[in-house]
Amino acid sequence: MMRSLWTAATGMVAQQTHIDVLSNNLANVNTTGFKKSRAEFEDLMYQTMNIAGALNEGGNRMPTGIQVGMGVRPVTVHKFFSQGAFQNTGNPLDISIEGQGFFKLNQNGNDVYTRAGNFKLDNNGRIVSANGYPLQPEFTVPANTANIVITERGHIAAMDKAGTELAGADLTIYNFVNPAGLNAQGRNLYTETDASGAATQGTPGDTNFGSLAQGFLEGSNVEMVDEMVGLIIGQRAYEVNSKAMTTSDSMLQTAINVKR
Repeated sequence: MMRSLWTAATGMVAQQTHIDVLSNNLANVNTTGFKKSRAEFEDLMYQTMNIAGALNEGGNRMPTGIQVGMGVRPVTVHKFFSQGAFQNTGNPLDISIEGQGFFKLNQNGNDVYTRAGNFKLDNNGRIVSANGYPLQPEFTVPANTANIVITERGHIAAMDKAGTELAGADLTIYNFVNPAGLNAQGRNLYTETDASGAATQGTPGDTNFGSLAQGFLEGSNVEMVDEMVGLIIGQRAYEVNSKAMTTSDSMLQTAINVKR
């Protein structure tokens, strides 16, 4: 069987992965705090027919060898944590991080992290995520609160109508040595891995930690034009690999017909 058939097949599979990643980026173009991904590839093993530097019949060394590649495979899907655009909502429970860092949530006793700051109040007055996971450290808003104020440095205060602070706390955010190594769970949530390193706690506004902006939401960092260009390139690459497979099939058919 011709090598080119299998080589072209790996190219089609790789481009399908590329299209899948781009499609997910576009599907989440309006998802709060979403971070885009990029599929990355590497070439497969090579079949060596002649080693570079080997002696030929005349005793001279070959300046180059003969190696035929066996195709391509996906090696990683890299997530980029660049800043998304801010949307002014005016909602006091919408919080964005300007810079690096994540909010920590309690998901049924487990620590999870998010960039999505669209928080709500549950029936107990706790600040929770859209899925009901409490923000860490927990903060409960008293029943007679008229206003909630959150500073850039993370101090949150529940105020009454007279402007008196009824309850207050200091919010913390968390950072990682390698955020791209976090495990994406869906629902805007991430968990730490050995690749990401352990979470480092910090105060908003400190070195390597972003500040908080109340009344703003961070949008997706997906650039639609870039993704559309990527889709076109991926589609053409898929087509050219399918053409290589068709060409190999035609060559096989020609070889089979030689005997006729």
